[in-house]
Amino acid sequence: MPPVTALKRLYRRVPPFASERAESVVSDVVIPEWTGVRRPARADARRNFDALLEAARDVFAERGFDASLEEIARRAGVGIGTLYRNFPTRDQLLEAVYVNEIEALVRVAREASDLEPWESFTTWLDRFVAYVGTKKALIDGLNRESGVLDACRVVMYEAGRPLLERAQTAGAVRTDVGIEDVVRMVAGVAGVAYPEPDQRDRVVGIAVDGLRAR
Repeated sequence: MPPVTALKRLYRRVPPFASERAESVVSDVVIPEWTGVRRPARADARRNFDALLEAARDVFAERGFDASLEEIARRAGVGIGTLYRNFPTRDQLLEAVYVNEIEALVRVAREASDLEPWESFTTWLDRFVAYVGTKKALIDGLNRESGVLDACRVVMYEAGRPLLERAQTAGAVRTDVGIEDVVRMVAGVAGVAYPEPDQRDRVVGIAVDGLRAR
């Protein structure tokens, strides 16, 4: 079964924030099956794994997808051998960082579901804006043929869709837009290079405010 088809079927059984199992859609399905990387079971090894992902995200954002792996290991506080044991290739590290950002979107969707509809939806969009910045740093280095990007796109849409629909049902968001429209609009606005970060935040805020029901 193609990865994206399998993921859609899985999401029909496990809505993004219905239970603790939701986060395992990414951690236990996408990461190992489509990146070839599996999070270690041992606590200390998992800490190293997560530290490497965090350091890689920051270093790639600062220096681009071809940044030094040695610098990433140093930033994570581990040796280069530990990096290669967890991520044998640069491609696998790039994909794992990307997938980890999608996992964060799933987690925020679940955590935000208890908020009032508009706040829930915009909380997820705030995290999506951060994801856009990471994706911009990684995209040129990601393997477009691996299936990871397509699989993650499904996860992202299915994480945000219930929040949008809940806000629409509550009368907070206009009903003539879908999650794909929202994602493309916010990504387009957030992905532009601005002289100052607060300018980006202001323009994104204006765009998101345009989604309100009038």
